[in-house]
Amino acid sequence: MARPKQETPTSGELEVLKVLWKRGPSTVREVLEELNSQGRKRAYTSVMSLMNVMADKGLLDREPLGRAFQYTACKPQESTLGGIVGDLLGRVFEGSAPALVTHLLEESKPSAVELEEIRKALEQYEEENGR
Repeated sequence: MARPKQETPTSGELEVLKVLWKRGPSTVREVLEELNSQGRKRAYTSVMSLMNVMADKGLLDREPLGRAFQYTACKPQESTLGGIVGDLLGRVFEGSAPALVTHLLEESKPSAVELEEIRKALEQYEEENGR
């Protein structure tokens, strides 16, 4: 039985996307250097294969640049992260935002400063959405 197509990026794909969102259009070599600077070493061919698969999936745009390709994320960071959170909310928490937030707080154990930032974000959300 074929594996269902995953709508959200895998963890490896997300690592590549984060590099591209930070750097902007980049070659495989540039993405590889950034990923390798973060600790875990990867092979050029592994990153190239992953980025080619991502281009085939529509996650990346690819343009010729000399003998190489330059890759760009197809969607902005906020759009992609919103899709990931929406998928998590629907599949794991059955659409319950309170359950998601409660679980997030229990897992992350935010500091007093972080809790204050969360309160401010909630107040801003209420103001902007007339609630």
